[in-house]
Amino acid sequence: MNFKHLETFIWVATLGSFRKAAERQCTTQPAISTRIAALEEELGVKLFERESGRSMLTTKGQELLPYAEKIIFMSQQLRKRADKVALLSGILRLGVSETIVHSWLPHFFRELHETIPNLDVEMTVDVSGNLRAGLMDRTLDLAFLMGPVSEPKVENRELCSFPLLWVASPDLKLPDRVLKLEELANWPIITYARNTKPFAEISQKFSELDDLPARFYSSSSLAACRRLARDGIGVSTLPLSVIADELENGSLVELNAVWKPSQLAFTASYPSVPFNPIAELAASLAVKVAEEYSRPSDHKMLSLDVKNHN
Repeated sequence: MNFKHLETFIWVATLGSFRKAAERQCTTQPAISTRIAALEEELGVKLFERESGRSMLTTKGQELLPYAEKIIFMSQQLRKRADKVALLSGILRLGVSETIVHSWLPHFFRELHETIPNLDVEMTVDVSGNLRAGLMDRTLDLAFLMGPVSEPKVENRELCSFPLLWVASPDLKLPDRVLKLEELANWPIITYARNTKPFAEISQKFSELDDLPARFYSSSSLAACRRLARDGIGVSTLPLSVIADELENGSLVELNAVWKPSQLAFTASYPSVPFNPIAELAASLAVKVAEEYSRPSDHKMLSLDVKNHN
């Protein structure tokens, strides 16, 4: 039995479209149709029906899909056990939260290149909500995002957590003592985009104040938030990895606020169906690198390693 035909069967069933399956497998729609027709002829059953522009599984197709998924999964496991990792190739569509970009991502890419040298990577940097949507519609194979993703066919591997610090330009001359939220609210609050967990938590906390509503300058770019805070536009809450240099050179100072937002917890998340050995391996590498980064001594070594390669 042709494994490529089985993989195509799984992708069409997952995406509900011959066209999308063709894009995912880097081929043409006629080639997908030919593969499905060949598989249907070999099995002696009809696998799909066209309905309202979508390709829907027949009853028999639904019955056979789990078997196809298991065959492909076991074939990939066989290759993995045969230590053929270095022979893996293709494209990894990777989504990354910007917080990760400012921490251990460069070291991850070096590990990935050493492990899978024939791999191409298409990287998307976006907020976690959009990355989650990319996993669901299969435009992303793997995402490092604020997780976990609570879906039955998505695997989640714990990566790391980042505490958020309140910071501001020393030009604002905020008192060196515990600051109430009302005092912070005298300035614009520079923070994450509105469709993120941190913004939801921070805006909810400030809405509890009896004074005038806080003003929020929200952005999907942490680099932009850092720049606005550094230029004295307002106060900001950002992870240490994003503002470490500014704290060291004094262009930003940490504020001792009465309340801090929750830590940002990240996961490496990827669809478990269809099975993707590259996504699974890349997620395991990310877990390893994140664990090293979370240890203070290794954190310093990774930072030095990054600088030495630049």
